[in-house]
Amino acid sequence: MDTHSVQHEHREEGIDIPLDRINPGTLRKMIEDFVSREWSELADSEYTLDEKVGQVMQQLKDNRARIVYDSTSESWNIIPCR
Repeated sequence: MDTHSVQHEHREEGIDIPLDRINPGTLRKMIEDFVSREWSELADSEYTLDEKVGQVMQQLKDNRARIVYDSTSESWNIIPCR
């Protein structure tokens, strides 16, 4: 299975949120929200929501992506690690 990389090209700065500080249920909802926003072009793809969530979760665990909170916009995003 090909892994879809978290790709978000604009430079986003903010406060990193460690995964262990997020309730597992909340983390899943955050990833589901991210997947529905950022992976919408693959809505009819071969990947299920669970597979997409799993792929993003693995990227977070492998430190290939991170969750960032921007206090200016009071929003969060998942972005690739540099």
